[in-house]
Amino acid sequence: MNTRMSLDGLASGYTFSTHKPLNHIERILLHLQPFSTEVMYPKGAVIRYTEENIRYCFLLYKGSVALHRRGDGMVLNSESTPFVFGISNQLSNEEHMYIRTLDECCVGQVPLALANEIIAKDDLWESLSHLVIYTTGRVYDHCMAITQMSAYDIIRFQLMELIGEPDNIRLHITAANYIIDRSYLSRSGTMRILSELRTGGYIIMDKGILIEIRHLPLKY
Repeated sequence: MNTRMSLDGLASGYTFSTHKPLNHIERILLHLQPFSTEVMYPKGAVIRYTEENIRYCFLLYKGSVALHRRGDGMVLNSESTPFVFGISNQLSNEEHMYIRTLDECCVGQVPLALANEIIAKDDLWESLSHLVIYTTGRVYDHCMAITQMSAYDIIRFQLMELIGEPDNIRLHITAANYIIDRSYLSRSGTMRILSELRTGGYIIMDKGILIEIRHLPLKY
C-alpha cells in the first residue's frame, strides 16, 4: 500500500463532530484483534491505561465508553463501538485520564508496544492517521466549546453533540448530566436553561432524555 497521503485531502474530508473514520478503525481492529485479550466490563467500570507497569491500548468491540480527566472527572470524549483507545494519546501521561464504561462493554486489550509493532509491520499508518485526526479533533472541539463561551453557548453546543450521539449513549443519559459532565456549568443553571428551551418548544425531552432538537437560537 502507498502510505503517502495528501494532508489537504485528509483535512478536507473531516468534520470532527460528525465524521467517524469507521473503515480505518475497523482495519486497525482487524489487525490487532488476534493479539488482544477480551474482557467484559459492567456499566460504570473504570479502565486504566496502565496495569502492572504495562501500558495498553483498548479495542472497543461492544458498548460505549467515556474518556474522563482525572481530578475533576470531566468527560473529554465519548465513543461507541467500534473504536480504539490509547494509541492517539500514547505520548501523554496516562495518569491524567481514564476510561469509564457507559454500559456493558466487551473490550480487547493489547500491550501498546505490541500494537505499535503491528501497526508498523502491517503498514497501518494511513488508518492510524485518520484515527488520530478524528480523536484529537473531537477533544479539541470540546475544549474550545467550554472556554470563553457563555453558559448558553456551551449548552447549545453540547445539545448538538448529544443529538448526534448514537442511541445507546443518547437514550441512557439525561441532557443535564451529559452537559454537566462535559463542562463547569452548575446543575441549577443548566436545568434552568434546558427548562426554558423545552417550554419554548426548541427541544423535546422525555424524563430528561433529549428526543429532538427543533431549533436552537444562536443567542439566549
